[in-house]
Amino acid sequence: MAPLIGIVRHRLATDGQGVTTLVAFHGCPLRCKYCLNKQCHSPKGIVRTITPQELVDELAIDNLYFLATGGGVCFGGGEPLLYSEFISKFCALKVPEWKVTLETSLNVARHHLERVLPHIDQYYIDIKDINPVIYHDYTECDNLQMLDNLRWLLGHDGLADRIIVRLPLIPEYNTLQDRDHSKELLAEMGVVHFDEFEYTI
Repeated sequence: MAPLIGIVRHRLATDGQGVTTLVAFHGCPLRCKYCLNKQCHSPKGIVRTITPQELVDELAIDNLYFLATGGGVCFGGGEPLLYSEFISKFCALKVPEWKVTLETSLNVARHHLERVLPHIDQYYIDIKDINPVIYHDYTECDNLQMLDNLRWLLGHDGLADRIIVRLPLIPEYNTLQDRDHSKELLAEMGVVHFDEFEYTI
């Protein structure tokens, strides 16, 4: 069983290829100041709990959309990697053609990432900022685990092309120069795809 803060169907071009359903998990190790889903930290934010088989059955209603568009499921949250065992079991049960996208901060223990690695088709990785001071000020966590996990992922042949790193401009926390510096360092690590945007508060 896993606790969810929501399931959103028929998302297009926002969470990977084709039509996708966003499955958002409760819980996150970060405490981001401008968190979009603050309910992921509140016990009252849990709207339901679900088993992997129940989720497969529920998503099957959109099977034709997924197959026709090359879409599938996007796991977000909260931090979906906290539920890596659930995701792995779901992937063993789902229709093989469904694509699986993961939206993650990567700020979790390595074993979670290792468990889902065979199942993920695309990664959206929310880096925040490479600068450890900026990252800590904004998330109340350090970024060492995140960077270590990112290097580990990039060390796998062919994975870099399936990774999109999100680099936000965060009002009151970083600048365009900070973001450009983060991008430069990430490119040196092997990141090739970036999503640059600005938080609105």
